[in-house]
Amino acid sequence: MKPTRFYKSSINFYCFLLALVFTGCTNNKKFKLNENTTVLGEVIYKNSFDDDLSDWVVEQMPNGMVEINEGKLEIDDVSGCTVWLNKKFSGSILIEYDVFIIQNGGANDRVSDLNCFWMANDPENPTNLFANSDKRGGKFSNYDSLKLYYMGVGGNNNGTTRFRRYVGNGERPLLPEHDLKDPKFMLEANKTYHIKIVAHNGIIQYYRDNDLFVDFRDSKPYTSGYFGFRTVNNHMTVDNFKVYKIK
Repeated sequence: MKPTRFYKSSINFYCFLLALVFTGCTNNKKFKLNENTTVLGEVIYKNSFDDDLSDWVVEQMPNGMVEINEGKLEIDDVSGCTVWLNKKFSGSILIEYDVFIIQNGGANDRVSDLNCFWMANDPENPTNLFANSDKRGGKFSNYDSLKLYYMGVGGNNNGTTRFRRYVGNGERPLLPEHDLKDPKFMLEANKTYHIKIVAHNGIIQYYRDNDLFVDFRDSKPYTSGYFGFRTVNNHMTVDNFKVYKIK
């Protein structure tokens, strides 16, 4: 007996629904933050660096370079560089991306300073982080006046890894537990690292390859702001950048 037209239509409809469900699932991912907290993240921004830098604002000292090269963001820096995503995010978010520190005989192939800013705001220009872009110009000390979270992995010639909460008045407090000097927290050359950053209800975390480097509880958390890659005298690439809204 041949299937009826109604039966065929029903099968097609259910296949369509399954396709929608499957497509939706690809934008969701579960993350375990601690023994008691597992969250569901929904992708709200992603960039595989296949096109251009139109979503990014580059602040860099002279003689450095930031470009798209073979489907990756490449930073080749001499004296200091911040590459901001020009999207402001609010609420609970999770950021992840892959980085590769290059050591191949280049002038800036120094294994050091895999750094970043997140939830960044400028108290002097609360509605426009980029009003002082030219003034900052990639010089590290020019960011002291911002409010943000900062992670510096393998700083000081790959000798220190530090987390700081900038308070917006030039002070950058460093708690003893956030001053990491064990070699396991430093960098290796020519290795891909997966970075994951969390800002969720006062839970501020930084992971590298699922190893938890920072697990900070902020009683007055920054709940909106911008993300930026940060480095100095370094050569690296970035790929598979995603931002999730934590449900």
